[in-house]
Amino acid sequence: MSSVDPPLIPGSRLDPWVAAYANRAAGMTASEIRALFAVASRPEVVSLAGGMPYVEALPLDALADTTARLLRERGAQALQYGSGQGDSVLREQIIDVMSDVGVSAHPDDVVVTSGSQMALDLVVRIFCNPGDVVLVEAPSYVGALGIFRSYECDVVHVPMDGEGLIPEALDEAISAVRASGRTLKLIYTIPSFHNPAGITQPAQRRKEILDIALREGLLILEDDPYALLGFDGTVPRAIRADDAEQVIYLGSFSKTLASGLRVGWAVAPHGVREKLVLAAEAAVLCPSNFTQGVVSEFLATQPWRDQVDVFRGIYRERRDALLESLDTLMPPGTEWTRPDGGFYSWLTLPEQLDATAMLPRAVSAMVAYVPGTGFFSDGQGQRNLRLSYCYPEPDRIREGVRRLAGVMEQELEIGQTFGTATGLHHPSGSEAPAPDLN
Repeated sequence: MSSVDPPLIPGSRLDPWVAAYANRAAGMTASEIRALFAVASRPEVVSLAGGMPYVEALPLDALADTTARLLRERGAQALQYGSGQGDSVLREQIIDVMSDVGVSAHPDDVVVTSGSQMALDLVVRIFCNPGDVVLVEAPSYVGALGIFRSYECDVVHVPMDGEGLIPEALDEAISAVRASGRTLKLIYTIPSFHNPAGITQPAQRRKEILDIALREGLLILEDDPYALLGFDGTVPRAIRADDAEQVIYLGSFSKTLASGLRVGWAVAPHGVREKLVLAAEAAVLCPSNFTQGVVSEFLATQPWRDQVDVFRGIYRERRDALLESLDTLMPPGTEWTRPDGGFYSWLTLPEQLDATAMLPRAVSAMVAYVPGTGFFSDGQGQRNLRLSYCYPEPDRIREGVRRLAGVMEQELEIGQTFGTATGLHHPSGSEAPAPDLN
């Protein structure tokens, strides 16, 4: 062994440092979505998996001019370190953006982050100790579940219905957690055009959830990246709009401008805001001045609400293509949500099928989706999958649903012929090849 070789620690031969990791690293595992991106990027595969915004619809020439103007007029500032809280002009513009969801705040209460994913990470970092309980919807955003795991939180799923998080189930979960002696810290919810469920909480449901949080002294973490993408132009009123002290609100420009710019934000009560800034400075010193400047210039010089309308129309057309195809092609026993906005529909398969076990055959048929188990922390979701309609053209969506329906029919026939109840086992010689996820 040379002097620079790592010590031979018992564990993985591929990772000799495995025994040296902190305990929290055990929860840091690749999501099913991450593994799918390599497959979904192949041109022959119809990807109904990743929620990639359709950035081709942006006015790229205008965005290029905006960027060039930023560099010409404020290049030295844009390419320098900035404030850990974010650019003051952009924070004022974010206040205007949030007015559409009814949120009023002072720019000092806004913390700009590298996407709302970073904001979510910072909130969990400052609130949650290992073993603390976070209440989340069932299902929930896979990126949030990864953060909760990385900080060693205990995730307790709360059932949803067609109107989102069920208040009675939330009450029951709170009582059960407290009876167990565990510490309960947060209620995490995606109230508008939910990822992955595609449903939206009506106003009365939001009020009931807020009332429970107020009564129980619990902080709501409201993740709201899709709020402006309602297909009829309706923008749901944020929970934060009705209480500034009980709710931390997370927003993002990833869905309404461009995900590659990585600009999001958190709006928090004043005391929490200060902790968020300190945590952000510890993590990245400051968000990118350059990408903040691009977003700020775009908001100041372009009709950004008109651009949101363009996205709404594109996603509505693609949602319609998905739903029409599902209505026509899905086998009996399949159910799905009918989203009024956002990127996703949530399917429940016939009881004989398992979405994870079916995935290799689907990839062989050149269609990709995300199995439902990735959206739960406790093994639920075997009969569920998420379909994303935001990126493929409508005809590709129709073709993808046709391929998926064909795979499902094959799985059902195999189950009927060989008596498999879940689709987990195929007869000898019929096992679909495993997808190459590298």
